[in-house]
Formats: sequence, C-alpha cells, structure tokens
Amino acid sequence: MLRDGFHDVPPGKVAVIVTRLEMRAPPEMRAVPLPDGVSFHQVTPDRDWYRDIFRRVGSEDWLWYGRLLLDDAALDAILTDPATAYFTLRRDGRDEALLELDFRREGACELAYFGLTRALIGTGSGRYLMNEAITRAWAQPISLFHVHTCTIDSPQALAFYRRSGFTPVSQKVQVDDDPRLKGLLPETAGPGVPVFRS
Repeated sequence: MLRDGFHDVPPGKVAVIVTRLEMRAPPEMRAVPLPDGVSFHQVTPDRDWYRDIFRRVGSEDWLWYGRLLLDDAALDAILTDPATAYFTLRRDGRDEALLELDFRREGACELAYFGLTRALIGTGSGRYLMNEAITRAWAQPISLFHVHTCTIDSPQALAFYRRSGFTPVSQKVQVDDDPRLKGLLPETAGPGVPVFRS
C-alpha cells in the first residue's frame, strides 16, 4: 500500500500517474468539419507506418513509449488482429494523426492511442477525430468505451477526454525504465520530463 507523502523515484526510472476514464453510453456530440486540406482515412498499418506515426504523435513531445517496448512479432500481432482498427488524418499527403481502437475485450472498446502531430494541433482536427472514435466505437456491440491517459501525455488530454464524455474512474502510479536511457527515444524526447541517470 502506498503511504501518503513523497516517494523517491530511483535514478533511471520514469514515474507517471495514469488515469483511467470510462464512457458507458454515447454522448451528444457537436459536429465539426475537418479543416480544408485534411482528410480522414482508415489504415491497414504495417509496423514501419505505425512506429513512425506513434513517434511523431506521442513520443517526441509527450514521451509515449509503450508500443516502442514491443518487438516486431508482438507489435505485428496487435496490428494484424482483426479486433483492432486504425485511422489517421492526412494533410499534404502525409499522415498526421493516430486513432487506434481496440475491441479485443468482448463488449468493450479501448481508445488505445489517440493524438495529432504538431501539424494539426490547434486546427479543430482533434474534435473531428474524437467524434469518429466515439461513433465507430459505439457502432459495435459494446457497453464500455474506455481510455487511459497519464502525466507524460499532452497536458490537455485529460480535460479533452472529459469534455468528450469520458469520466475518470481510477488512478495508478506507474514506474518504468526511462525509454530515453534505454535508447528507445532520443534524450530530447519528452522535454517536459527530466532525465535522471543512475
């Protein structure tokens, strides 16, 4: 049991607070158009496409690293699973968003990953993409739509999910090896999270 007060994080580690949010019924949504020159696409991803968009959406600025821990076979198993679906927003011929829906648990959908690259942040594209996520999740026979966010995600993420109809239900503290010290990401990744060497 975690006691009240401060706790040292060992050198070489990253500690984050993970918040789980749930949606038990589709919310009312405000329709928004895509910005000019942006289009929505479903993707059949390969690992190169996925790792590239994952890094550009979440790793460079926010220190996403979960999928980077997977070897090729483990990542391929997720990407080729028929119970997962992938979508993006394309601008000037380049994919600039990641929406990953995971239906592998019966009766539920996890918003596994969601985000935009710098090219689309602030354009209203995030609201459009979330509307697509909600619509596509609830088009399936589910009773739960859920997502996790954490303190190494965008500072706007938690409030955005709440505005979208998700309700926070629990929090956990997660401690992992710092992915920058393991060579998974450059030390410039996640500039808001300091690196503490051993």
